[in-house]
Amino acid sequence: MAQPHFLCMLLFLVLSSANACDRCVHQSKASYFSDAAASSGACGYGSLALTISGGHLAAGVSSLYKQGAGCGACFQIRCKDSKLCSSKGTKVTLTDLNHNNQTDFVLTSRAFMAMANKGKGQDVLKLGIVDVEYKRIPCEYKNQNLAIRVEESSHKPYYLAIKLLYQGGQTEIVAIDVAQVGSSNWSFMTRNYGAVWDSSRVPNGALQFRFVVTSGYDGKWVWAKNVLPADWKIGVIYDSGVQITDIAQEGCSPCDDGNW
Repeated sequence: MAQPHFLCMLLFLVLSSANACDRCVHQSKASYFSDAAASSGACGYGSLALTISGGHLAAGVSSLYKQGAGCGACFQIRCKDSKLCSSKGTKVTLTDLNHNNQTDFVLTSRAFMAMANKGKGQDVLKLGIVDVEYKRIPCEYKNQNLAIRVEESSHKPYYLAIKLLYQGGQTEIVAIDVAQVGSSNWSFMTRNYGAVWDSSRVPNGALQFRFVVTSGYDGKWVWAKNVLPADWKIGVIYDSGVQITDIAQEGCSPCDDGNW
């Protein structure tokens, strides 16, 4: 059972190391990869990745991927060549880990071309790599709650693997507990990889979850009281009944927002 004092200490440690400067504009470079490769991303979204943000997806370096906690984060990104690219840029969702430290992002070709001015998409694509600036922005899923997908590796009665979808706001989920509905006997889940969490101590019956959600230097518990039915099934996406919309509070010195 997850003890309250342990969980409070976990929340304190997480918030102590949190980066609340996500909304500052950062300078870097970006390249692109085939849209088809998006379904094999390190976050584990699989083919569902192509349904996120209209296929405007990104692989981010380890400081953005954050050992999986950055999965699902949203960014506004624009290239700095004003002759070819728009001042607005495009929104992307992080779904993969970029192992190439020469660029902070590798975008799907669709997202890469979306940075261009009208009619200039192919010209930008021919460059292969461009100077960019980016900032983190809240993810918006209007009328869509946080969802939990039961992964194929799950095996009743005790092993459960889940994937988190539609995580809104400017947030990170850093801990998850699971318990039978109506019980206070909580068991912690472990991040297996990316957006996938698992536990081999899952109780029988309908299941409730509680999440530690951080947003910059702020953090809180979010309790989803009745999520999985007793007869939960592999491959099914379940509505958590809660919506996450928190936006990070700045905890650093004023930063350049690029008038963006």
